Amino acid sequence: MPGIEKLPIEETLEDSPQTRSLLGVFEEDTAAISNYCTQLYQAMQRIYDAQNELSAATHLTSRLLKEYDKQRFPLGGDDEVMSSTLQQFAKVIDELSSCHAVLSTQLADAMMFPITQFKERDLKEILTLKEVFQIASGDHDVAINRYSRLSKRRDNDKLRAEVVEDVYTSRKKQHQTMMHYFCSLNTLQYKKKTALLEPLLGYMQAQISFFKLGSENLTQQWEEFLGTIGTSVQNVRREMEEEVGQMQQTIQEMERACDALYAPCDPDPAHSPVCRNLTRKQGYLYIRNKTGLVSSSWERQYFFTQGGNLMQQGRGEVAGGLVTDLDNSSVMAVDCDDRRFCFQVTSFDGKKVVTLQAESRKECEEWISTINNISRRIYLSENAEELAARVNQSALEAVTPSPSFQQRHESMRPTSKGRTGRASSISSVGSEPSPALSVLSLDALVAPETPIQFDIISPVSEENSGQNKTAPQSGRRSNPFGESGESTAEDSEDSILHQLFIVRFLGSMEVKTAESVDVISETMRQILAARAIHNIFRMTESHLLVTCDCLKLIDPQTQVTRLRFPLSTVVQCSSHQDNKRLFGFVLQTASGRGDSRVVCYIFESNNDGEKICDSVGLAKQIALHSEMDRKAVEKKKEEDKAKEKQKEELSKQRQIEKDLEEQSRLIAASSRPANPPGSDGQFLVLSNSQSEDSDAGEEGKKKGL
Repeated sequence: MPGIEKLPIEETLEDSPQTRSLLGVFEEDTAAISNYCTQLYQAMQRIYDAQNELSAATHLTSRLLKEYDKQRFPLGGDDEVMSSTLQQFAKVIDELSSCHAVLSTQLADAMMFPITQFKERDLKEILTLKEVFQIASGDHDVAINRYSRLSKRRDNDKLRAEVVEDVYTSRKKQHQTMMHYFCSLNTLQYKKKTALLEPLLGYMQAQISFFKLGSENLTQQWEEFLGTIGTSVQNVRREMEEEVGQMQQTIQEMERACDALYAPCDPDPAHSPVCRNLTRKQGYLYIRNKTGLVSSSWERQYFFTQGGNLMQQGRGEVAGGLVTDLDNSSVMAVDCDDRRFCFQVTSFDGKKVVTLQAESRKECEEWISTINNISRRIYLSENAEELAARVNQSALEAVTPSPSFQQRHESMRPTSKGRTGRASSISSVGSEPSPALSVLSLDALVAPETPIQFDIISPVSEENSGQNKTAPQSGRRSNPFGESGESTAEDSEDSILHQLFIVRFLGSMEVKTAESVDVISETMRQILAARAIHNIFRMTESHLLVTCDCLKLIDPQTQVTRLRFPLSTVVQCSSHQDNKRLFGFVLQTASGRGDSRVVCYIFESNNDGEKICDSVGLAKQIALHSEMDRKAVEKKKEEDKAKEKQKEELSKQRQIEKDLEEQSRLIAASSRPANPPGSDGQFLVLSNSQSEDSDAGEEGKKKGL
């Protein structure tokens, strides 16, 4: 007989998608067997009914033949030959009727009973176990969902104990039900052979017994074949009994060994220490999926690592799907308000961020260590475990959750000692960048070996020392934080746009060009990769004030302006394509040597990256329109001045023409003789007053007319 396919009972506790997929194959096989068995049962039932009908018909025929003598035919007479012949036929048919009755009894016992037992008992038992298993699996999912939703901030010992007990009970019930269900499905693989062969064996033996008197040779031939089949059936039955005994023993051993694994968290951490040298891992995790702008949901999936990829697979799926590439990625534990044991995986380019939740702290730390080992491509080396042990220290640092806004707020109070320490760490990181970072960079946008600044060093604090010394000498009170009240008032009064955002500074670096649209995303990738490589998790929180004149980074505690960027130097501003919390802008300023210097600043906000970029764009538009309006007003003033000047020149020209006319008239008057000519031809010379009176008289005459 060929080998029997079996479900692995040892993998029932893990309940992996592969096991579920294999279980689905067995369930499909069970459904096919059930369907085929139903059809075969109906066919055999028809044979049995037909045999019963044949036996009854034969018996009726024999009885009718015996009653031939009692019949009275109108045209017939007493025919003793016919009567005796029919009696002989009746006797033979009566014997045949007895044989058919025996055959019906044998078919009922040897053919119908085994297939009925298989259909009504074994198949129904498997269907019942399937329903119980589905109920237990659903109860376990509900229990584990309830356990996973335990709030970290509102920790209730009584509620947690009830939830843990519920998970323990449901998981134990699911495991036990699944093991017995697997055992029944494995047993079915044996029973389906016997359930199909035994009815046929009974049918053939009944038929051979029926035809034995007339077919000795055929009977002998079939007896050898049926004997072989009967021996095989007995061997299968013995093998089935041995396998059932072994599976029952395995179930008992698994129940004793897996009792401590039913609880979601190990009460004794020393009993199962965290393994930090893994380069492969698999298990169930919760993944956060965005369902709206601010809402999200958690989905339980089976995750496993495959080379340098993180894969996920749902129940019933044949193969897994890619979640993210783990090569050169970064991972760290994060604080979630509604979940515990969460960690975040960021791709090497920073474009994809995946938030996952483990079942326990041990699982969370092992996943973080495994992803850290894969990110450094340790899995490609021959001695992967030895190399993984060397990077355990960085993995331990990554396990520490990143501080919340309040913790960052308290930890970043301005102290001279802390600021000096941060400045030294920044200079060391920027001067010696990691080789992995230079490999990932794009030379067309950001030059390799470019220093990165991870904290804000305010130039105001350095310039203040001289001002504070001279402050008492002047009669005016100065701001001890390095800002004068007048400049703030001017900025607040002149600008018509004031928008304030909460941001956290990630880093800045000098770039090659300010025109490329990919320069900000490439800078984000390099800064996030550098933070992950050097295990830098602290971020400086500030208030970003957007006005029509400039961008200001203000200390939320002291209201000191840490950095001020004129709006005219902001070349472009954009947010991350996938992670809307990340945004950055590029500044182009003139250096002392005459050439321009391009610097890209990267920030993290509270999901306001696009809004901040829109605000900066609006500020630039307002500034542009204001500049255009100012130029239009100046142009109008210049045009008005030109018109006034033109009018003045025109009036001067008219005055000059009038003076010229007056002079020409005077010249003409002076050139006349002194006396007007009389009858003898002499001229009469008029004085100036007389000529003016004559002109006035003429003008009066004209007006009178």
